[in-house]
Parts: sequence; structure tokens; C-alpha cells
Amino acid sequence: MAKLLAAFVVLLALAAPSIAGDPDMLQDICVADYKSLKGPLRLNGFPCKRPENVTANDFFFPGLINPGNTGNAVGSLVTAVNVNNLPGLNTLGVSISRIDYAPWGLNPPHTHPRATEIIFVLEGSLDVFVFPRGLVHFQKNNGNSPAVAIAAFNSQLPGTQSIAETLFGAASPAVPSDTLARAFQIDGGMVEFIKSKFQHK
Repeated sequence: MAKLLAAFVVLLALAAPSIAGDPDMLQDICVADYKSLKGPLRLNGFPCKRPENVTANDFFFPGLINPGNTGNAVGSLVTAVNVNNLPGLNTLGVSISRIDYAPWGLNPPHTHPRATEIIFVLEGSLDVFVFPRGLVHFQKNNGNSPAVAIAAFNSQLPGTQSIAETLFGAASPAVPSDTLARAFQIDGGMVEFIKSKFQHK
């Protein structure tokens, strides 16, 4: 009986990761139909376009060729290509992003709750990384010239949760300042100063 129970526990442990991910594709394509979001057939949250209405443009996104504007506070810009702007990705389980970095620019600490990520450097002095789903990570340009990377994900909509914005920019409910002060071992005035940087978001 003990061996049978142990085998059952091992079987459950092996099955759990397959349940936690995006569902596998159920048909050849299901191009997301943004115009009829109330349609009856929904796969991964989107109704499917009728096959006769699918065009080549549903599988084309020209935006990755253009450098992003890195003239912001962190010195980076992510151009994401996911099911929200490339409807042909629906049910395919992949997405991609271009990340542009100013000299010494930073892609701040964040997580992707629905995807593992791999980075490929096109230009500059970043390293290649693989980030498991949900792991807090960041990238920094370690050089005095611009850098560009391509990030690939195993989800049509990986999601991005910015750590600093989540903690210091939350509005309702806000994370209490005394909680942040104790967690980061800084004084309340510094917490309020940091919070003020995120109030415009």
C-alpha cells in the first residue's frame, strides 16, 4: 500500500507542471478576433476569426525593426509582440520582444508570470540568459554604447510585473509606507520620495 501511495504522489508531481502552463493548441490556427470579443468560440480568452476572414496581416508585425526610444528614466524600452498586437499568435504559445538599451540602460527588475524567457543579444554587451517563469530578473547594458536584445517567450501573453512599480506605485490598495520602510530598511521619507516617482503611472 505504501509503494502504491508513493507511486501516486510521484505521478501527481510529474503531472502538475503540465497543468500549470498555457493550454496546448486545439486546432491549426485561431486568429484572435478583436472586433467580436463576444463571439461564442473562445480559445485562450479570444474568439477565433472565421477562417475565410483570416489574412496574412494577422501574422505580421513590422515594429521590431524600429529602435525604441530609450530617453526615459531607466534607459530602456521594450517593444512587445504578443497576442494583443499580433492576433495570429493566439493558441500558438509563443511571443517575442525587442529590448533597446541606452548606454548603461536598465530593464528594471520584473517577472513574467506566464512564461519562461530567453534573451539573445543582437548588439552591445549583455549576456544571454534564460529566466524561468515567475523568477525576478533584470538586464543592464554594461557598456557606453546602445544595446539591443531579442527576448523569446513560451506564451502568447507572458505578462510583465514590474517589481518597483508594484511595490511603490500601487494605488488601491497602496502598500503601506511603514511596511516598505521596514522591508527595505530605509526611512519613511525615502519611501515617500520613491513613491512620488511612480505617482504618474
